[in-house]
Formats: sequence, C-alpha cells, structure tokens
Amino acid sequence: MKTVVVGISDMKVSNNTKEILITYSLGSCLGVVLYDPVAHVAGLLHSMLPLSKIDPLKAKTSPWMFVDTAVPLLFKEAYKLGAEKKRIIVKAVGCSSLLDEQGFFKIGERNFTVLRKLLWKNNILIEKQDIGGNHSRTVSIAVGSGRVILKAKGEENEL
Repeated sequence: MKTVVVGISDMKVSNNTKEILITYSLGSCLGVVLYDPVAHVAGLLHSMLPLSKIDPLKAKTSPWMFVDTAVPLLFKEAYKLGAEKKRIIVKAVGCSSLLDEQGFFKIGERNFTVLRKLLWKNNILIEKQDIGGNHSRTVSIAVGSGRVILKAKGEENEL
C-alpha cells in the first residue's frame, strides 16, 4: 500500500485501490473524508478556516485553506474520477478548540458549521463524525475498502 499525505490546506482524491490517504494534526482544522463504494473513489480534505471572504486572493491560490471553497472542489474532483453524489459517504473529523479554550475565535466550531450548511444545501448527510473537544486527530482512508481510521487521544479506531 502506498501512503499519500494530505497536508494542511490540501486535498487529495484517488481511485487507486492500493493507496491510503492520510492527514495529520487536525486541531481546529476540518478533515472531510468522502468515499464512493461503487467507484472506489476516496477523497480527503484538510481545511483550516471557515470562510474565504477574509482573504479572497489567498482563496484563489489556495482554495483548500477555506471550508467554503474546498468542500465543493473536493466533490467536483471526486466526480471527475467517477464518484456519484447519491453514493458518496461523508465523514467529518477535527474542529477542536486546542488553542482557544476560552472560545473566543471558535474556528473549529465555525469550520463545522460551514461544512454542515454546504452539505445541507446539497442534500448530503454526514454519516459519521468525530468533532470538537480539545485534542488533535489523525485520519486516514483506504481507497480500496473505504475503511476510515481515526487516531486520537492515543487510541486508534475505525470511524
């Protein structure tokens, strides 16, 4: 198996059944995992901030940085590889308040709110999620099987 790392403000989509997509250190960032079990298309997004309007120029050069620009692009890239909206399974991870214990910025909470609004407008449900708290997470998806592994608080579990 080949491991493909998704960095911060990055996204990867694959239909190579011998790949595992993984992203590390999801703190307040949002991780979105999608999978089409028929086409064997997986996607993984690591997005930092909720709305691109704070920096439209940055959004053009790095659309994966912002949830509102990244999520639609993630789906479009999956469709290009044969995924179909009606079959896509979505899982969400991250959005903790690691460095914002007072709740001043609420970046994680806002990231998740933007995701839910985008999915709701497009009639897409989140199948599973591991959101919030005050810890970081690592998430991976095996393209061949769609198996999602979540590592958090020293434990590894299937999501």
